Amino acid sequence: MLASISVAQVTMHNAILRAHKYRVGQTVLYTSSPISRPGASGSYKVVKLLPSDGDDYQYRIKNPGEAFERVAKESQLEVEH
Repeated sequence: MLASISVAQVTMHNAILRAHKYRVGQTVLYTSSPISRPGASGSYKVVKLLPSDGDDYQYRIKNPGEAFERVAKESQLEVEH
């Protein structure tokens, strides 16, 4: 016997499986793309979780030495050890 599943259940299941990897307040290592600003790589604090751009979740990050925040894709971030 096949069980029926609603679209809402599938959407919720996918959201649970795929969530932001990092949390607000966490310190991460950012690797900028060679196309943008190669010198911007380094240690940043996650300021805000942003929606996915389709393939990758995005984050607003801040380096204490900069007067502005950046938007980074999850694939550009890693846990600082």
